[in-house]
Amino acid sequence: MGLVKRSSTESRQYLLSPLGRGRYHRPMFDLHRLPSGLRILTAPVEGTQSVTVLVLVGAGSRYEEQSNRGISHFLEHMFFKGGQRYKNTKDVSAAIDGVGGDFNAFTGKEYAGYYVKVSAAHTELACDVLSDMLLHASFPQEEIDKERGVIIEEARMYEDTPMYRAGWDFEELLFGDTPLGWDTIGTEEVIRTVKQADFQRHKQELYTPENTVITFAGNITKEQAKAYGELFFGKLAGKKEKTFAPLVSPGTRKIWYREKKTEQAHLVLGVPGVHARHADHVAMKLLAIILGGTMSSRMFINIREAKGLCYYISTETDTYLDAGAISTRAGVDQSRLHEAITLIRNEYDAIAECGITDEELHQAKEYVKGKLTLSLEDSEERAHFFGKQELMYPETWSIEEYLARYTAVSKEQINALAKRLLTTEQLRLVVIGQGTSEEKLAALLQ
Repeated sequence: MGLVKRSSTESRQYLLSPLGRGRYHRPMFDLHRLPSGLRILTAPVEGTQSVTVLVLVGAGSRYEEQSNRGISHFLEHMFFKGGQRYKNTKDVSAAIDGVGGDFNAFTGKEYAGYYVKVSAAHTELACDVLSDMLLHASFPQEEIDKERGVIIEEARMYEDTPMYRAGWDFEELLFGDTPLGWDTIGTEEVIRTVKQADFQRHKQELYTPENTVITFAGNITKEQAKAYGELFFGKLAGKKEKTFAPLVSPGTRKIWYREKKTEQAHLVLGVPGVHARHADHVAMKLLAIILGGTMSSRMFINIREAKGLCYYISTETDTYLDAGAISTRAGVDQSRLHEAITLIRNEYDAIAECGITDEELHQAKEYVKGKLTLSLEDSEERAHFFGKQELMYPETWSIEEYLARYTAVSKEQINALAKRLLTTEQLRLVVIGQGTSEEKLAALLQ
């Protein structure tokens, strides 16, 4: 099926070509830009009664400095403290709970998001709540003071969860003492001292029309979405005043060991990868699936099933606009930690030296296709799929275009990538557990 792109300066639609006998799919997505620069993206879903309204802003923790480290995540919390119409957290919660809706927010390294998911009949309410937060959040000082304790406890929760802490340590190994290497939760010093004016300044610098995408996904038309977007979000104003510094080079540290009394040792072993706009970005995702992305992957079969070494083991990718990583994480018995590291390392060496099979590549591609198809039946997932692309990347792909990029990847491309990335020199290792040392761990990577 070929794609037909219809575009104008104000709006563009992405349609699938005819499916025989004059039948057409509904548009996969439609993009409309307001005079302010704010983008309104509509991604309809047939056969659902829900609508997700998602606000995405290029305002992640990469935009921070040491002096305000953690403000992006703290700001996310403060948006729920009320504006003009919904004056406090109770008002916000009661409005959405009262119609059986869901709402949440998240802060990443490069963007932040806020969404409400409701039945289609309550889309206007979702817009009313989100726009009141986005346009009129006042960040009362008394609420800031109360929320400090909540965020400090959240940080302690993550510190007490080695699976999370190991992942944060791994990114610091890769990206060093930079905003990309810092965890998004921030420092306790900043959490305890940040003021109302700091939040207002951060919002003014980044929460601007050209740095924001409003996505409507689910049981909604582009005409409805445009009307809601203009009515509720059209007054968003300002110009983006801040950018983040590019990552110049990876961190130099190779091993990070935290001594902690835990039942399991938790590890992350991986290497720097390619960035999100790199030609090999999709190939790296397929490589991760083959290595440890499914229950039939190499890591799962050869280490979990054959050796009984761990309960969880997976290989994943993390990608940013100018950096990336591929890594395997696992939780293992303390006494078998070194064995587990060696076996994971062996799987890396084997795929780098001998490559993948045709069957593995076919299965990985079908896995991506199936998972994406299932996930995009959910309006929330669909909103994030299209909204993130529109916010972060030069192009926004339809589902067909997105999958075509996976179809085009060859075995030779993945083999060359594995050989280039999975080298001894590139390996980085994080361990949280007991009974070893950085010297012993380093010897396993020689």
